[in-house]
Amino acid sequence: MQPNPRLVALAVLAVLPALAAAQSKPPVAQYWMDVGTNSMNIPGMGGGGLGGAILGAMVPGMGGGPQKSLNLYLHSRQPKPASPEATHDIPAGLDMGPTLPLVLPRVERASRPEERDTPEKLEKPRARILFYWGCGEAVRPGQPRVADTEKMSMVEFAKVFAGRTPPDRGSPWGPDRAVWPNEKDSRAVPERGSLLGDHLVKGNYTPDIRFRIGERQDFLAPMAVSAAGELSQPVQLDWREVPNALGYFHFAMANRQSTGEMILWSSSEVPDSGFGLLGYLPNDFVRRMIQEKVVLPPTATRCAIPKGIFEGTEGAMLQSIAYGEELNLAHPPRPADPKAPWEPVWFARVRVKSTGMTMLGMGAEASAARGSSSRAASPGTPPAPGGAPAGQTSDSPVDQVKDAVDKVRGLFRW
Repeated sequence: MQPNPRLVALAVLAVLPALAAAQSKPPVAQYWMDVGTNSMNIPGMGGGGLGGAILGAMVPGMGGGPQKSLNLYLHSRQPKPASPEATHDIPAGLDMGPTLPLVLPRVERASRPEERDTPEKLEKPRARILFYWGCGEAVRPGQPRVADTEKMSMVEFAKVFAGRTPPDRGSPWGPDRAVWPNEKDSRAVPERGSLLGDHLVKGNYTPDIRFRIGERQDFLAPMAVSAAGELSQPVQLDWREVPNALGYFHFAMANRQSTGEMILWSSSEVPDSGFGLLGYLPNDFVRRMIQEKVVLPPTATRCAIPKGIFEGTEGAMLQSIAYGEELNLAHPPRPADPKAPWEPVWFARVRVKSTGMTMLGMGAEASAARGSSSRAASPGTPPAPGGAPAGQTSDSPVDQVKDAVDKVRGLFRW
């Protein structure tokens, strides 16, 4: 039965006055704080000494164990004076002095745009990707999903990895945002630094933004994951519960050189690659993802990667995330009456997460097995494709996985 157009029009007209009454102006100033804890675990490499040096060379800033990160963004609609200035006064517990400078990016003269590849110049990329999902010791029926650019259109290829994404709420990044870290101050956050306490953002082109941060928006504990088991067997993931976390998600990737395939796995109980879930997420969205069995609940501390998914690879890279509780503040607060006009002076959002990266298949036994395989090749063995002697690979497992990540990003224009 088709709806009566006249009745639909009358209903819309009846709602419009209420919508108009509830309209509000955008805030004069908006402020974002991104609060992160980052850790990396490679079996056999500790946080200090030579292992720490290797970690630091592979991932800048990761040589000394878990790292805390803080990113600040200020946007104000007030006119900017000739010399705009803004600062963020911080609590003593952060151990970084009384204040952090917020600096607007330099406006540089636009250079001539580079020549872009036309559709005639672009080649269809070649890739075959196997996608698995779910915690458990055995691969479930119906897996893997296979994406193959030689047999699919790019639209069909992308559908294999379709997943949930949070609602678009705008971005803190932009050319008109004053930021920290910046060229004036790019210090690392101290290991014991804490955000607990009173905060004040002020400047000559922004209203004062005063708020307080409690323990739920302080830096989360590290998302440290241990992995046990050879890649030919189920790989057991274990982690300590992260206090104040809303939930967890895991994503792993590897490159199988013998076939040229990339293998992806996510901890979701339903098919979801997790490409849209590896960053800061709103509280309501995380809770909905837990209900839909995409995100693991805050009580979870174990998950097994099914047997043999990454067999035949030189190692897989696991990315894990614990979602913190987001804080949203406005001054003055939103009226209880949804019809009342609302003209906030400022809005602030504090986003929190803890991420971890773990290399799989690089334990002592796996390393010894690879070493024996490498030593088995005699000096006169002819080079394998790629320039390495047979039995050896030209790149480390980390390099292989990084290459795989770059290839996937290229396919989707990340």
